[in-house]
Amino acid sequence: MARRTISSGNPWEEAYGYSRATVVGDQCWVAGTADPSGDHPGDAAGQARAALAIIARALGEAGFALADVVRTRMYVTDPADTAAVAAVHGEIFKTIRPAATLIVVAGLIDPSLRVEIEIDAIRGPAPDP
Repeated sequence: MARRTISSGNPWEEAYGYSRATVVGDQCWVAGTADPSGDHPGDAAGQARAALAIIARALGEAGFALADVVRTRMYVTDPADTAAVAAVHGEIFKTIRPAATLIVVAGLIDPSLRVEIEIDAIRGPAPDP
């Protein structure tokens, strides 16, 4: 199967040897994504929304949609942010309901970042329950 990579243009991708997303067949993996804009200092919910918007763009470029997401992983640096980040996740994935994990970590690559999110997606119709 062919492997295709999607770039967001972030200079870290080339420097650190990764892609925003990788597609193989009907599956897509989106790398840990944070809000590089600096527009949401101290606002974990704002950072989560920005990260999910970047993820949605990468999925779209790869030929996927948020409805194709089957798993999410959310990393927060402050346990007090878990409810806010989970609420944003709930807004976006309310009807999709992927398997999800929220993990508190010691820190992210940039100390101003409070949240990072990664996803896995599978394109195609959902099986009958």
